[in-house]
Amino acid sequence: MSENTVAIVGRPNVGKSALFNRLAGRRISIVHDMPGVTRDRITARCKLGNRPFLIIDTGGIGGNVDADFTTQVRMEVDIAVASADVLLFVVDGQSGLNPVDQELAKQLRRSGKPLVMAVNKIDHPKHTSNAAEFSRLGFENQISISAEHDIGILPLVAWLERELPREQEGGAPPAEKNPIHIAIVGRPNVGKSSLTNAILQDERTMVSPISGTTRDAVDVPYERHGNHYVLIDTAGIRPRGKVDNSVEVFSVMRSESSIRRADLCCLVLDATMGVTAQDKKIAGQIQEARSPCIVAVNKWDLIKERTQDKETHTAVLDEMRAELFFLDYAPVMLVSAKTGAEMTRLFKTIERIQRESRDRIGTGVLNRLVQTAVTTHPPPNEGGRRLKVLFATQPEVRTPKPVPVPEIVLFVNDDKLLTQTYRRYLEAQVRAHTPYTGLPLTLFLRARPARERKAGSGLSSKTKKDAPHKAKRPLKPAKRLGG
Repeated sequence: MSENTVAIVGRPNVGKSALFNRLAGRRISIVHDMPGVTRDRITARCKLGNRPFLIIDTGGIGGNVDADFTTQVRMEVDIAVASADVLLFVVDGQSGLNPVDQELAKQLRRSGKPLVMAVNKIDHPKHTSNAAEFSRLGFENQISISAEHDIGILPLVAWLERELPREQEGGAPPAEKNPIHIAIVGRPNVGKSSLTNAILQDERTMVSPISGTTRDAVDVPYERHGNHYVLIDTAGIRPRGKVDNSVEVFSVMRSESSIRRADLCCLVLDATMGVTAQDKKIAGQIQEARSPCIVAVNKWDLIKERTQDKETHTAVLDEMRAELFFLDYAPVMLVSAKTGAEMTRLFKTIERIQRESRDRIGTGVLNRLVQTAVTTHPPPNEGGRRLKVLFATQPEVRTPKPVPVPEIVLFVNDDKLLTQTYRRYLEAQVRAHTPYTGLPLTLFLRARPARERKAGSGLSSKTKKDAPHKAKRPLKPAKRLGG
C-alpha cells in the first residue's frame, strides 16, 4: 500500500518551505525572503501525528517571479497535486488576500481533492483578525498557524490526518525501510537532474540548460526490484567565489552537506568536458567524507557520436581515471541520461557495493595477508627505525548504516612510522584479496605504549616472561589513517 501524501501549494513567499521544514522536523527546504527559491518538488515524511504521511514542498505558483522557470514550476506543482491525497493550501496572513490566492483557490477546488487552508504568519494573538478575510474563499477547513514560531502546527497535523484516506480493515501500515541514500553530486550542468529523471523514468526534477536550476537538495524516494533508495538530487557545486547570491551559497552548502549525510555518492562528470578542477575539488570532498562512491561519466553518447574509434574511447576514459587517481576505489560507469543507457548496470554496481560493504576478512587470513605483504615489501626505514605490524583485525560490522565503510585495526610498534605510500601499499594488498568496490578503506593504528617502545629489543628474560601481561594494559586511542 502506497503512503498517504500531502502536497503543500501556494503562491511564492507565503512560507511553504518553512512549513515543510516544520512538519518534517528538520531543515530540508531552503528558506529565504527571495520569492521563487523552491523550484522542484521536495518530499519528506511527517511523523508529528499518529499517522505518518509524506509531504511535498512545491514551487510558488503565480507572480512570474522567475520567468525562466514559470512553466516548469507549474508543471511540477500539477504533478504534485495529481499524486497527493490531500492538498495543503498556504496563504500569507501578513500580506492579506491576494488575487493570485483567489485564482489558485478556484484551480485547487477543480482537483476534487480534500483541501485544508493554512493562514500562515499569524505570529501573535493580535494577528488573528488578519485571517478573517480569507474566509471569503469559502473553505470549510481553515486554520491559522505560524510555521516560523511553531504555532498551530499540531492542530494542523490533526486536521490533515482527518482528511487522509482511511486504511482498509486489516491493513497494516507500511513497514519502516532502511533505504540507501544516494547523493547525486557534481558541478553545474553535468546532468545531475537529468540522470535522476532517467533513473526514475519520470520528469521528477527540473532540468534546464540554465546554470543553477536546482537549488535545494531534493530527496526522492525510489524503489527498484524490491530495493529501497532515496535519491538526493543536489545543486551544482560551484567555487564559492563564483556564486551569484545568498540563495546559491545556501544551495552549495546544502549540496556539500548531502555528501556527508549520504550512504553513497554518485559523482557525475561531463564526458565532453573531461575532469575539471572543480570536479577534482568535489571528488576531494567525497574522499574527505570517507564516503562510498561511484563515478558516473554522463553524456557518453556524445563521445560515441564524435568517433567510433574504441581506442579513442579508452584513452578518454583512462585520462579521466588518471585525473581522479585519489578516488581510485570508485568504479567508473559510462552513462547517458539522455538515452537512459546503463541505468541497470549502475544499480547492479550499487548493489555490489552494498554487498561487499558487509564482507569481513577473518583475523587469521588478515594477519597472514599483512605479514606476507610486509615480508615481500618491508616498510621504509624512518630515522633508523622501521614499522612493525604486530597484529591485524577487522571489527565486525555493527552499524545500522546500509553501506558501512570497512575498517581494519593494525597494532603496531609506533604509529608515526607508517608513511602514506606504505599505507596505500597495504590497502592495495587488502583489496587484492577483498576488492571492497566503491568503498574507502579505513586503517586504524594502535601503537604500543611509549615505555614499551623504549624498551625495544633489549628486554631481559624476566621482562620477556612478563610481556604478555604488560600487553594487556590499555592502549592509547587509535589513530585513523584515511586517504
